[in-house]
Amino acid sequence: MKAFDYTITSPNGLHMRPAGLFSQKMQEFKSSIVLKRDEQEADTKKLMAIMKLRPKCGQLITVSAQGEDEDAAIEAAKEFLTANL
Repeated sequence: MKAFDYTITSPNGLHMRPAGLFSQKMQEFKSSIVLKRDEQEADTKKLMAIMKLRPKCGQLITVSAQGEDEDAAIEAAKEFLTANL
């Protein structure tokens, strides 16, 4: 299992549009990819699960991946979050 922490820097947080794009990107991978905020977790391949976390600017999130392409999934998640949030 691979994981990394990221602090949301976008003033709008992880709202619907970037959450949808993030979810689409994560669906490209076979690994299980989870987004965690505080004690709540969401499957990154499900948009509504991400939206229920309501990640806001300044909040720390953790992305973890487990599976055959976990390295590629983690790198893609890092790139997406850095470029968009």
